[in-house]
Amino acid sequence: MSYVRLNRRATLGLLAAVALAPVHAAGQPGVAAPVVKVPKPAPMDLCPVCGMVVSKYPAWVATVLWKNGQTHHFDGAKDMFKFLHNLAKYAPRQKAEDMVTIAVTEYYNLDKVDARKAWYVIGSDVLGPMGHEFVPLATEADARDFLKDHKGRKIMRFADVTAQWPGKLDKGQFQ
Repeated sequence: MSYVRLNRRATLGLLAAVALAPVHAAGQPGVAAPVVKVPKPAPMDLCPVCGMVVSKYPAWVATVLWKNGQTHHFDGAKDMFKFLHNLAKYAPRQKAEDMVTIAVTEYYNLDKVDARKAWYVIGSDVLGPMGHEFVPLATEADARDFLKDHKGRKIMRFADVTAQWPGKLDKGQFQ
């Protein structure tokens, strides 16, 4: 058996590369949005935006978990984005910096994934509980496949979804 002996500089360089790999990979297109743990909605939890019973639509649930343990559940990513862009209306006692986790239900495997790292397809033939929806996907490849298979119009990232986009989807506008 032979061993490779690394000098101090090589060892430190290797350790730095290993430590930084997750940071670098987080922004890469081929890396999946991480699965996250969030509480499930209770049977009668209502979406704070539209008032629908969230548990009726488990394939579409989105969740915001706060530092104080409170959760807000939504019947889809579209209402979650409406909420996030208007906290003063929907959660006046909460602050954006107190959000611990923002999760969406990934379309293909129904895992809860980090909403900030998910990919979203709009304008497809797949409708959510409230009509046109931001369909969450874990990877860029999944988003591209979904776009092609379901006649989607656009792929978006979390940061691309401005306050105007949810209203556009409500009107069937995808540009």
